[in-house]
Amino acid sequence: MATRPLRYDASARNVMGGELVPCSLDPVTGFFRNGCCETGPHDLGLHTVCAVMTAEFLAFSARMGNDLSTPHPDLAFPGLKPGDRWCLCAPRWKEALDAGAAPAVVLEATHEETLAIVPLGILKDHAVEA
Repeated sequence: MATRPLRYDASARNVMGGELVPCSLDPVTGFFRNGCCETGPHDLGLHTVCAVMTAEFLAFSARMGNDLSTPHPDLAFPGLKPGDRWCLCAPRWKEALDAGAAPAVVLEATHEETLAIVPLGILKDHAVEA
């Protein structure tokens, strides 16, 4: 994973109150496809949770109508596999949590806006190191 995103808002904060760090550049993730889980007024899904994909979550997401495993070259989407990091929509992560399929979260790369959907304590319970 590269250390700098393509375009980056240095004022963006993570759920711990620090600078938001990149989630993934391989594959390139984020609403803005800049590697960070940044958000803005056009991000209606709130793609703010930096999650580490698991087979269980990918199967759950597909059952819910969002197949993240299948590549879509026409959209420059490689398809995700277990171990990939990806900026998930906060409501979808919460839905997965409620279903017992929530993937791990990288707190330093998860945008503070996530806290409007998921309490910090719950995120910490699912945290992995950056």
